[in-house]
Amino acid sequence: MKSKEVTLFGSTGLIGSLLLDILIEDNDYHKINVVTRKPISLSHKKIKIHIIAFSDSKSYSQTLKNSQIVFASIGTTQSKVKGNKESYHKIDFDIIYNIAKACKKNNVENFSFVSSSGANIKSNNFYLNLKGEIENSILNLNLSSTSVFRPSLLLGKRKEKRYGEKIAQLIMPFLSFLMPSKYKPIKAALVAKSMVNISKSIEPGFKIYHYKEIIKESK
Repeated sequence: MKSKEVTLFGSTGLIGSLLLDILIEDNDYHKINVVTRKPISLSHKKIKIHIIAFSDSKSYSQTLKNSQIVFASIGTTQSKVKGNKESYHKIDFDIIYNIAKACKKNNVENFSFVSSSGANIKSNNFYLNLKGEIENSILNLNLSSTSVFRPSLLLGKRKEKRYGEKIAQLIMPFLSFLMPSKYKPIKAALVAKSMVNISKSIEPGFKIYHYKEIIKESK
């Protein structure tokens, strides 16, 4: 495999930070464009930091114009937006969709992004409906190759405190044997590893990865 340039959105989140660690150590990637809305403390010969206004749709294209692979692990929580669904939509939908449009414009080989198990545009649940809306909108862009990852509860240590999620992380693994596989909790590290592995054997079209596929591709 020829060494590639990649762009990463969401490097400070749980999956994004693990993705960054893997990409730094992987010789198949020689340059990592890290896109952020504010300065971050990162220093490595592979990394170039791009600080952009995520509200400016035109700023995305410049960050990934030379990349073959683009990763995105972007999202927010109800508490961060104080329950404002419009603000939630602007973060979870607008950013991911603008990244996808930039991928289309720059003929990116593969766009990989994190969605959620249960994503469904017909769902009455706001969160799952929104994730379904994102997926459908990106599907309609007809990118060369799109990889969608649908993990359920993520297991791993976050930099931010999410008390409800922390409690769930302690309890849910003991109950996972009762759940359909796609809803089983999964280690964030396995999701990140599978994203990188899949980016090395690109399949054309729009492909969704659930729990079993993520586990398989993380090896």
